[in-house]
Amino acid sequence: MLLSKYFLPTSKEKPLEAHVTSHSLMLRAGMITQQSAGIYSWLPMGLRVLQKISNIVRDNMNQCSLEILMPCIQSADLWIESGRYDDYGKEMLRIQDRHEHAMLFGPTHEEMVTDIFRKYVKSYKELPKNFYQIQWKFRDEIRPRFGLMRGREFCMKDAYSFDLTPDDARATYNQMLVAYLKTFADLGVYAIPVMADSGPIGGDLSHEFHIVSNSGESDLFYDERFDELMQNPVMNLELLKSLYAAADERHESSKVPAGVKLKNTKGIEVGHIFYFGDKYSKSMHAAVQNQSGELVNVYMGSYGIGVSRLVAAIIESSHDQHGIVWPMSVAPFHVSLINLDPEDEATSREADNLYQDMLHLGLEVLYDDTHKSVGAKLATHDLIGIPYHVIIGKRGLQQGVMELKVRASGKRDELKCERHLAQEIKRVIDEGAR
Repeated sequence: MLLSKYFLPTSKEKPLEAHVTSHSLMLRAGMITQQSAGIYSWLPMGLRVLQKISNIVRDNMNQCSLEILMPCIQSADLWIESGRYDDYGKEMLRIQDRHEHAMLFGPTHEEMVTDIFRKYVKSYKELPKNFYQIQWKFRDEIRPRFGLMRGREFCMKDAYSFDLTPDDARATYNQMLVAYLKTFADLGVYAIPVMADSGPIGGDLSHEFHIVSNSGESDLFYDERFDELMQNPVMNLELLKSLYAAADERHESSKVPAGVKLKNTKGIEVGHIFYFGDKYSKSMHAAVQNQSGELVNVYMGSYGIGVSRLVAAIIESSHDQHGIVWPMSVAPFHVSLINLDPEDEATSREADNLYQDMLHLGLEVLYDDTHKSVGAKLATHDLIGIPYHVIIGKRGLQQGVMELKVRASGKRDELKCERHLAQEIKRVIDEGAR
């Protein structure tokens, strides 16, 4: 992508309305723009990151769940039937259509997916079932703040499972717990699972997933062995489940096992999973015939990941004084190719050729071919946080070299201007990604 043809409205100044780092950097990096309180438009750079995260979440969910897409607008009748219509209070945006039917902008979709299930699934032979979607939600926060960390409209991955017995349902819950650990590992973030309250969702088993960050709103208390075991969370699942970890009000000092070294830090919630048994199937009559021909209520769970919130959470945990530092897995581009002297014919020819070579190798490249000052260019690319910067200038080319900078560490290496330069850059990037 040529930066001269892109839309990247960056800013040097910290926005007055931004009170946390992610909000400030997302506005300054031209990723989002605010439309009203807690509601944002996603600009090209921000949307690329959102789509990267969505794709990783989708790849992992496709291993254990079936993707569907449910409407944002729901009938209030389903929520009245489940007995949950008043639980959200003013957070739920209630509306009426032209026929004066009560509708709502869905904050979650347990009722709707249960209605889909009960229409079509009648026998234990069709179980288990697990559906998910990536969809926009709305919760009318009384004080939306911190940008995407606490907005009103947000993108969420929500999944819902249906099983014949409580044991089956808990096995599905554990399967989704593993899927979540793998998902966050693939995203390049360290998310600790902690026991949590179920809130208005209901149920007696619940885990939240928190990215460790000093700017988090939640207090985390967890066994320090998590730090080592989370290097390979899927392999260490059973041990991880046995370690102490709790958030906020679920923490009880008396329940910490003797000899455990406890860490206390802040965390940003990015996922939440629930097992709630027959809470919805009972009230909404979602029953199937069992092996004996009897009608029995199914047992359910729900599983959420804050897809848009993850964009902000990753920035909160991965930035420096110059700007964002993206993990490779979710970075909007792999490489910033920065032409310091676009008016010099030889420099531009070398940069143009390298740009095409990198594209042919499958690298995602943002090519800065603009005529801004050197300082402005370098500051912009530090701000937007693309993992690798290839810097080409007239003076370096006269010596037969260009520079490769690793954004995260600031390490700089000279590369010789030779025929297979793009392949060498890709090799370095591939090694870094591992």
